[in-house]
Amino acid sequence: MLLYIIRHADPIYNPDTLTELGHKQAAALAERLAVNGLDKVYSSPNGRAQMTAKPTCELLGLEYGVEDWMSENFAWRDFSRETEEGSGKWAWTIFRQSTDLKYDDTIKAGDKWYDSDYFKRADAKNGYKRIADCSDEFIERLGYKREENKGYKIIRANNDRVAAFCHGGFGSTWLSHLLEISPPLFWSSFDISHSGVTILQFANYENGYTSPRCLCLCDTSHIYKSGLPMKYNNFIDI
Repeated sequence: MLLYIIRHADPIYNPDTLTELGHKQAAALAERLAVNGLDKVYSSPNGRAQMTAKPTCELLGLEYGVEDWMSENFAWRDFSRETEEGSGKWAWTIFRQSTDLKYDDTIKAGDKWYDSDYFKRADAKNGYKRIADCSDEFIERLGYKREENKGYKIIRANNDRVAAFCHGGFGSTWLSHLLEISPPLFWSSFDISHSGVTILQFANYENGYTSPRCLCLCDTSHIYKSGLPMKYNNFIDI
């Protein structure tokens, strides 16, 4: 099985929709995904994710299923905190200076990273567990059951191509669980741009177990092919 984890195209966050550029990115993305096709499509309930999925579904003649647990609203609730107590201003805990995430007390806490002082001010522990548990249930529906310290037991071997249209904060956290990389290390080392395509392979090994392998992270070749601006998250020319 191939799992395509796709961030929404260039957004307008309020109201929850896409910019004109975002609609063009979504159209280019549809053509890229149509090269080998998809078997199943899922989306977060957020409008910007569904609008990104729509051109792909229309081109391939598919319907998308909505997965509430992929909502960025839930991820924001769990992984945001007040910048200063009583300030009324909130920010992501997962998007901060990379050296802070890699080298402060978060790393010293190891598997208990969520108990570090910084993350204690959010609901990171419960938020990560929620995404991990929902991920395991979702992947099991697709044919692969997670078993602790063994990877995924193959309960229905398949070569399906499955796309999940979601978000930056949620997607980065989900990928850290799927690839078994410490969340702070993943957040500080990797990023996902608008309409970027990440592909994970669940190989059907003969011994009945598998673990996802990342074939590519945040592929934006469709943007180049379509002649759209190669500007990573609208602030870095690449």
